[in-house]
Amino acid sequence: MNKPIGYWVKRLDASLETLLDSTLSQLSLTRRQWQLLNALRPAPLTPTEVGDVLRPYTSADGGNTRERDMAALVRRRLVFLLDGRLALTGAGSALHAEAALLMEASRRELTAGIGADEYAIALSVLERMNNNADRLTAG
Repeated sequence: MNKPIGYWVKRLDASLETLLDSTLSQLSLTRRQWQLLNALRPAPLTPTEVGDVLRPYTSADGGNTRERDMAALVRRRLVFLLDGRLALTGAGSALHAEAALLMEASRRELTAGIGADEYAIALSVLERMNNNADRLTAG
């Protein structure tokens, strides 16, 4: 049980991926498609703005995957292009709302037994460790 933090971070990341994939598959969405819908919910964005918003969540294949996922959302008539900006259709907004409810339920279950203060401390510690690692590996 006395494992290093890297072990738990990797285990949690893999578990979160599985949970998100399972949750979103109920609506025939991938995690990346959910991120795209979520990015577009507040307002239409240019493709460059979408890339900027999603950059922290982008894997090594980056734009190629994002373009495929966006094309899939367009084919499903969930997203459309309006004056150079990507926007949710009515169906896209409705699906986003449905997915948001499922995601919120998953988050509640995931954090069961964890107080708000504990959660905030965990995030703060992980953020500081990440910042320290970035500083130590810079340049």
